[in-house]
Amino acid sequence: MRLTPPRWSRVLPTRLVVASATLGPLGRKLRAPGTWGSLAGLLYFVVFFYGAGIGGILVATAIGGYLAVGICGEAEIRLGEKDPGQVVLDEFVAIPLCFLGWRSVGGALPPWAVLLAGFALFRFFDIVKPLGISRLQELPGGWGVVVDDLAAALAACATLHAGAWIWAKI
Repeated sequence: MRLTPPRWSRVLPTRLVVASATLGPLGRKLRAPGTWGSLAGLLYFVVFFYGAGIGGILVATAIGGYLAVGICGEAEIRLGEKDPGQVVLDEFVAIPLCFLGWRSVGGALPPWAVLLAGFALFRFFDIVKPLGISRLQELPGGWGVVVDDLAAALAACATLHAGAWIWAKI
């Protein structure tokens, strides 16, 4: 199977592509743009998916991920860089995956603690890129920009659930 970049994003104006990919000033003007994009993604989760089920999160992330692949891939071309640091739409759309089934993780923990743990784990996996996540960046165009973040979010989710399971057994 060969992944090809979406073509629909080619017709978008450069200003729209770059502003969307960088989430405006979050990616372009602030230090540690990936962290700010992830915080925006956490807010996105809390506002839109706090009470959502796994299916809703998966559908929204699949749609958002596909749109992000087109926009981030086009931003790479227009900015002339491979996976530019200021492109943070990928972190934004990936964060909700960290919290699949998150209510079962909490137990005696307050929701803010689970959200903070998920955010921290996502940043860890996104920065360190263990478990083969770094190889996903080699995918062509926007696929490489976005898929590694989706994998980092799923690794964070699995770690949250594993931690909760271990904690329950102690």
